[in-house]
Amino acid sequence: MAIKSINPATGDLIETFEELSDGELHAALQAVGPVAVDWRETSLGKRASLMKRAAVVLRENAAKYARLMAKEMGKPVVQGRAEVEKCAWVCEYYADHAADFLKDEAIESGAGRSYVRFAPLGTVLAVMPWNFPFWQVFRFAAPALMAGNTAVLKHASNVPRCALAIESLLLKAGFPENVLRTLMIGSSRVGRVIAHPVVKAATLTGSGPAGSQVAAQSGKMLKKTVLELGGSDPFIVLPDADLSLCAGVAAQARTINAGQSCIAAKRFIILDGVADAFLDLFRRNMETLVIGDPLDEKTQVGPQAREDLLQELHAQVTRSVEKGARLLLGGKPLSRPGFFYPPTILDGVKPGMPAFDEELFGPVAAVLRVKDEEEAVRMANRTCYGLGAAVWTRDTRKGEALARRIEAGSVFVNGMVASDPRLPFGGIKASGYGRELSHYGIREFVNMQTIWIK
Repeated sequence: MAIKSINPATGDLIETFEELSDGELHAALQAVGPVAVDWRETSLGKRASLMKRAAVVLRENAAKYARLMAKEMGKPVVQGRAEVEKCAWVCEYYADHAADFLKDEAIESGAGRSYVRFAPLGTVLAVMPWNFPFWQVFRFAAPALMAGNTAVLKHASNVPRCALAIESLLLKAGFPENVLRTLMIGSSRVGRVIAHPVVKAATLTGSGPAGSQVAAQSGKMLKKTVLELGGSDPFIVLPDADLSLCAGVAAQARTINAGQSCIAAKRFIILDGVADAFLDLFRRNMETLVIGDPLDEKTQVGPQAREDLLQELHAQVTRSVEKGARLLLGGKPLSRPGFFYPPTILDGVKPGMPAFDEELFGPVAAVLRVKDEEEAVRMANRTCYGLGAAVWTRDTRKGEALARRIEAGSVFVNGMVASDPRLPFGGIKASGYGRELSHYGIREFVNMQTIWIK
């Protein structure tokens, strides 16, 4: 099957790639094996030097990579450059801190000396999504490679040129060939890669069904997995919140990357006393956002990444309105080339509507009005997801107390949920398991080996 790169701002075909044949796939995996042995023996100092060089290559080519993302999946170039900078940051972070994160940990026992060492597992399969086509890869790769693992990358089929660019930039930085190898294959062949003896573990960022399939296939082979899946993050606004500030952040949190982010704010849970005032400010902020060509520096909201995603999003909005949600803004695809959906606000959303029960992967805000903090927490937790959440209040003690009651991997008080190399990132429930980033992330794909000496 051909893998196609299509410009979502125009619908035009950019380039077509042929999938690897069975023989080519087997040869690629076989080639990775010997490199994994050599790479695990490479000193941490050498790995750190190469990782810092990767950060340099990223920054030197930031404009080029931002344009590539804009053309291949519709990310505005301003956001694309920020994504490249974040990739450089995570490379430098692990180059600077991996030695400390991976140092032997002494533990007292009945032995003369006992400790835990953190040894690489080998080659890890990374199944990555299209929405942050550079960051998602580097979020995994920087800690995994610094830990001494190698990787095979099955990137999303609509961003093949991004996948090849990442492999190329690592080679340019001096990494040995096949330390990270792109596999140009479709999703149906992921199971075959998981089953290959050279692959020791797998990580996936993507949809729930895809995560479930990878987990099942890996489980049959007794191989470790980390899954970062969907989210329907609550954004709770209490009566004492700075409404002007949080309404502006709310618009950004809902529309960044055209709303195509797992940790985007999606369900806006507003207490009755301030709901009208918040919605007035929120709507004004959403209305002023510039929609357009992602290559234009002024664009803030680009297209949806694929036509089928646009159609699915509009169907969710339509069904929610049919069930009683009130459309305050937007609500239908734009009449122009490409896959554009405008910033949209649905008020009066309730459980049982797609806007509440499902993940809206686009710039659509679902607004719920609640009577008090207790109902706000109940509504926040009344979801199968548990990735991120935000609470807005001038009383930070109250905000922290509410944060501790919310079922999510990350809760931000008076801030927009974001991933940070210094903090663990991941979810619970249908949002997945395991953690990326910080010292927790680098230890996901290692053998925590106990050494006991009498």
